Amino acid sequence: MGFFTLPPRPTVDTVLHMVDEWKGRADLVAIHDELPWKDLLSGMSADAILDRDKVQLVNLLKGKGLKLYFMADLTDGLSRGEDAPQLRDLGRSIAEPAVQRVYRDYVLAVSRKLAPDQLGLAAETNLTRAIGPPALYAAEVQAANAAAADLRAAGPTPTLLISVQVETAWGKLPARPAFAGIAEDLRDFPFAQMLGLSSYPYFAFSQPEDLPADYYSRVLQGSPLPAMVTEGGWPTATQGTIQSSPEKQTRYLEVQARLLDSIHARGVVQLIYADLDLSAWPQPIPPSLPLFASLGIVDPQFQPKAGLRTWESLFARAWSG
Repeated sequence: MGFFTLPPRPTVDTVLHMVDEWKGRADLVAIHDELPWKDLLSGMSADAILDRDKVQLVNLLKGKGLKLYFMADLTDGLSRGEDAPQLRDLGRSIAEPAVQRVYRDYVLAVSRKLAPDQLGLAAETNLTRAIGPPALYAAEVQAANAAAADLRAAGPTPTLLISVQVETAWGKLPARPAFAGIAEDLRDFPFAQMLGLSSYPYFAFSQPEDLPADYYSRVLQGSPLPAMVTEGGWPTATQGTIQSSPEKQTRYLEVQARLLDSIHARGVVQLIYADLDLSAWPQPIPPSLPLFASLGIVDPQFQPKAGLRTWESLFARAWSG
C-alpha cells in the first residue's frame, strides 16, 4: 500500500515531510514519470538526468524501507489521447523512431540505476486507444514492446507491467454502450507480467456502494496475470458535477478493500497522500487537475481527514496477514 510522490506543494521540504508521514501508512511508493523529453531530445543522457532528478530521492525512499513502483509514461497523464506536453511543445511525437529511442534508453537507465520492484512501460493503454488517434496507440504499443525486449536483453528485469483504466474497460470513460474489457491490451502488450489497474470511479458512479462486486474481477477475467491498483482514489470535495465528502471517501476505502480482496491484489497505490494546494503549483494549472486535488487522506497542511484512520486500519490488517 502506498502513494505517489506528488506533494501538496512542490518544495523539497514538503516532500521530505510527506515521506516522514508515511511511516506506518505505506510500504510502497510510486514514481509516475512523464519523461523529461526536452532534456532527452536535447542530447542529455538518461543517466545524467536520473542522477540529477531521481537517484537521491529514490535512495531516501528505499532507505525508509519503501518498495518502488516506477511508471515510464508514454502519453499525457491528464489527456490520454495526446502526446505528453513536453513533446507537444517541441512538435514531436512518440510515433517518431528517434523519440522512441530516447524512451527506450531512459527505461533501461531507470532499471539499472533505480532498480524498481515493478516497472511500468505504458499507462492506461485502453484509454489511449479509446480516445486517441490510432497512430498514437500504435506507437505506444511499438515503443513499450521494444523497451521490454531491451530490458530482457540487458539481464534480469523488474516485474514489467502496463496499466489499464478500469472505468474505460467497463465502457464508462468515455461512455460506451457495453462492457469493453481489456483483451486487446493483453494481446498487444504480451511482455506484461502484472496488470496495473487505474481507477477513479467517482467519474462514473455517484456512490461508492454503486460499484459492482466484480468491478475488478470482471476486467481481469481471462487474464492469468496478478494485478495491483497503480493509481486511483475518491475525492473529499465537490468539484463541478462531482458531489463528494470526507465521509464518502471513507466509504470508498472500505469498498475498495473488498474489491482488492476479491482479486487477491498485490498492492494498491493512492494517487496522492495529501490534497494538492493548487495555488502553490505553477500556473496555469491543467484544467482537469482540480478533479484530482482532494484525493488525499490528509489535507494540504497534513491534517488528518476521516479516511486516514480507515487507511491505517487497512494497512495494519495487510501487515498482520
